Amino acid sequence: MDAFKIRRGLGRGLSSLIGDTKVNNNINKLSITDLIRNKFQPRKNFNKENLVELTNSIRERGVIQPIIVRVSGNHDNKYEIIAGERRWLAAQNAGLNEVPVVITEANDLKSLEFAIVENVQRHDLNSIEEANGYQRLIDDFGYDHEKVAKFIGKSRSHISNCLRLLTLPKEVIELIEKNYLSQGHAKVLVGLPNAFFLAKKIVNKKLSVRQAENLSRLFKSKKIQKNTSKDPNLKLLESTLKDKVGLNIFIKNKKNNTGSISFEYKDIDQLNRIIDVIKSNY
Repeated sequence: MDAFKIRRGLGRGLSSLIGDTKVNNNINKLSITDLIRNKFQPRKNFNKENLVELTNSIRERGVIQPIIVRVSGNHDNKYEIIAGERRWLAAQNAGLNEVPVVITEANDLKSLEFAIVENVQRHDLNSIEEANGYQRLIDDFGYDHEKVAKFIGKSRSHISNCLRLLTLPKEVIELIEKNYLSQGHAKVLVGLPNAFFLAKKIVNKKLSVRQAENLSRLFKSKKIQKNTSKDPNLKLLESTLKDKVGLNIFIKNKKNNTGSISFEYKDIDQLNRIIDVIKSNY
């Protein structure tokens, strides 16, 4: 199989991906202990409540949908799960000794494709797990953003925005992985030097995405104002006037040499001093 061949994975679905590989159509029974997890599995966290529900269902009805596996290349007499790890875990919790499987021939790229398609189709991945899956296609199999987008069936901008989340600080990534922050919240924090500080504010105050955007704009505007350099001559003039008047004075001068002068006072006495200075000189 050409590792660089593009497939519209999500558009076609798992059944179509299976159609690209050699499959033993017979449903086999394998021991729980004969299966090992997919080394390319992008999902690291399983929702405990959903897993309990699936465990109860399997306990009552068994595993209805077979688990897709391939022969393990690293472990003798073992089969690596390509799709269905959650069913495998729930079956263990339900006390089953065997599970139904479909054995397929799949290389590493196909195995990763299966894992990504299954999880993204079912919305089982948080945004960091999804991004890591896409990043692995890029790093290990030479995909670019456009190829990933075509395979997954999503826009290129979605892929790029998703991958940008991996640039966030480790502490913020952990909050996303634990589902304290949504992808919408996370996108607001990308590129901000104080991302973790803002992330904690968002979590503690339970801010909506819109509120998080407003908060980030506030800090961005403060940063711009702080980093704006002032003409050294204006700084010297402010300092000279401060020495004369004894109060903080701020001069704003525009490019057309219009602007304003402001006096900072902290009580009525300082205000009277400003008035007296102006009256005595004008």
